[in-house]
Amino acid sequence: MTLKVGIMSANWGAFAHLPAWRSVPGVEVVAICTSRRETAEAAAKRCGIDSPFWDAQAMAAHPDIDILDCGTRPSVRDPVVAGALRNGKHVYDAIPFATNIDRARELRDTWKASGKVGVVDAFCEWLPAHRLVKEMLDEGFLGQPFGGTCMFHLSLFNKPNPHFPYNWFWQAGLGVSALRNLGSHALHLLIFLFGGIQEMVAHDGQLLREWRFPDGSAIKPETNDFASLLLRFHSGLVIQLQVSWSSTVAPGWSLEAFGSKGRFAVTAPRFPTSRDSTLHAGTLESGRMEKIDIPERLLRTAEVEVDFASDPQPVYPMALSMSRMVQSIRGAGPAKPDFDQAWAVECALEAARRSAEERRWVRLAEIR
Repeated sequence: MTLKVGIMSANWGAFAHLPAWRSVPGVEVVAICTSRRETAEAAAKRCGIDSPFWDAQAMAAHPDIDILDCGTRPSVRDPVVAGALRNGKHVYDAIPFATNIDRARELRDTWKASGKVGVVDAFCEWLPAHRLVKEMLDEGFLGQPFGGTCMFHLSLFNKPNPHFPYNWFWQAGLGVSALRNLGSHALHLLIFLFGGIQEMVAHDGQLLREWRFPDGSAIKPETNDFASLLLRFHSGLVIQLQVSWSSTVAPGWSLEAFGSKGRFAVTAPRFPTSRDSTLHAGTLESGRMEKIDIPERLLRTAEVEVDFASDPQPVYPMALSMSRMVQSIRGAGPAKPDFDQAWAVECALEAARRSAEERRWVRLAEIR
């Protein structure tokens, strides 16, 4: 049976999610939704999709749609995701998972009651370098885990582009910040690799007080653009996580960790991708770090019709996540990263919020 997908978003959804879904066997994208009839009809025509929608709840309730791919800003999509689940749809949700911890709790509870498959677009764990790191960790490469750092720095608003589709990130109340957006991606990967977080202490603040555009106009952002967290995992591992979307001459992505037996480091010059994420590792015995080649089996697979070199770059890891979701819908194992992991990340974000406000260590067990 072909599974039919409706995509909410003609920007990132059409650019990256659409080709990813079309690479997964047994899936057909049949609908696309924007906020206005004219843009929805134009997007459907441009993308070769049969059904345009300009009412997201109507698409979420449509009987011919099996999976809702729900993009756009968290404050808009929270009720749409909940409505889709109540209407018996499976959901592929964007990042951040929800506007705040209360909306996240409602989505988690609605998902559990629905019995449907819920996946979030935290595709970093599907990148070949990160998948290889997970295999190494599972085989005991680090030994007893000790410490590490994760840095995710981008320059999105230091010299803002007036045509950048996410300039709305300046607005408070929509569920976004550098920590909620970039930090969600990082936290999903860290939890995937290292397991649960026990406690943390955090700073979450604002560096750029103004976004000045080339024409001289300016925006005073209402959201935070820099966060630094110290995370203690249940294993005893301590990781420093730092994120910013206003980093001058931004270095991109780096993740390194060491333990009693070894160390690894993954770097990428921007948002990590399948092509430009580089892995180095070393052992106590060797005493040096060496580049690790990614095996062919992680670079391409018959499971999807794209590979690590396909453009746009997020298509391959997204397609792998979507393929696993389809398999789960058909009863062949769990999907990932699922809404349980999304809830764990939202709990970490809430712990960071409380820690930054109250200036104290916060245990994740406090978050209910």
